[in-house]
Amino acid sequence: MRLKDKTAFITGGNSGIGLATAKLFVAEGAKVTITGRNKETLAAAAKELGPNGLAVEADINDVAATEKAIAQAVEKFGKLDIVFANAGIPGNTPVGGTTLAAFEQVIRTNLTAVFFTVQAASPHLNDGASIILNGSVISVLGNPGYAAYAASKAGVRGMARVIASELSPRGIRVNVVAPGAIRTPIWKGAAPTEQAFAVLENRIGKSTPLGRMGEADHIAKTVLFLASDDSAHVTSAEIFVDGGATGAPAGAPIYRG
Repeated sequence: MRLKDKTAFITGGNSGIGLATAKLFVAEGAKVTITGRNKETLAAAAKELGPNGLAVEADINDVAATEKAIAQAVEKFGKLDIVFANAGIPGNTPVGGTTLAAFEQVIRTNLTAVFFTVQAASPHLNDGASIILNGSVISVLGNPGYAAYAASKAGVRGMARVIASELSPRGIRVNVVAPGAIRTPIWKGAAPTEQAFAVLENRIGKSTPLGRMGEADHIAKTVLFLASDDSAHVTSAEIFVDGGATGAPAGAPIYRG
């Protein structure tokens, strides 16, 4: 097991990528604390994780709540070896149709809260720990309507490199995983029905070189690599897990003859 006797802290671990990662971490021998805002999904996730999991209700925008959640994690399982700052929100912020509050909420949740999650965890990290931040292909694709989201995820990339530099004397590695379109609950707003989601999935498949939407496990396994000693000499890196959407867009089915 690649994470035997390791301790991990995952924000937004009650669904989607966060939950998939938490389950994989437990399977690989780790003790995992997850946070989230929804009591019901947290309770369900806790049952799935079993005795090596701890679910704590906390909003990542509440710095004090995050600090308290980390304290609970350390009290139960010991100092942290892994932090996955995964929680985030989508947000449509088109030019000409966006309020200041809407824009700032995306930046606060996806960028500012990530920094303060890392800051809260840093005194409780073992030397040689691994921090993984959740980025996105949107940081480079220029998708219309996603200025705040793209800015927040590009900010995560820049911030990760600075934090990697700051924490390198302790041997702590900091990396970014950048998912493409992944099958998670984040799409409920854009595709609220099964029919709408099928249309969305078909469109994404045609514009992705590997011809499909990604799964949460694709991201979880990449995060496992970055969390484990398999990536012992990897820091300040960003790994795109997007079926080739950013690196080889011309290979997508829509462009094939």
